[in-house]
Amino acid sequence: QVQLVESGGGLVQAGGSLRLSCAASGRTFSSYAMGWFRQAPANEREFVAAISYSGGRTSYADSVKGRFTISRDNAKNTVYLQMNSLKPEDTAVYYCAAGIRYYGGSHFLPDYWGQGTQVTVTS
Repeated sequence: QVQLVESGGGLVQAGGSLRLSCAASGRTFSSYAMGWFRQAPANEREFVAAISYSGGRTSYADSVKGRFTISRDNAKNTVYLQMNSLKPEDTAVYYCAAGIRYYGGSHFLPDYWGQGTQVTVTS
């Protein structure tokens, strides 16, 4: 069992930056791929980024590529999402996720989810 707690969301102007963090419980954090998804009002949850268990492979949605960076610190059981050049369309609840089924690209099927953190970007 893995428990995930996100932090770092908030209100930011367009062009600004935020860094989301996700702290995971359990001793097996380094065994899991980690990812971020987001859900805007009236939209389905969508893939944002993922990182392999070792950190050696990352992938991003086309909409965030070049602006967002996912990273992890296995010693701290934490995964991060650095978000730069934010746009109003990035406004959503961002969810951290963990799982072993990560096949590259957006092919990530999580087993565990956090509660989400709100990111609001104003124009």
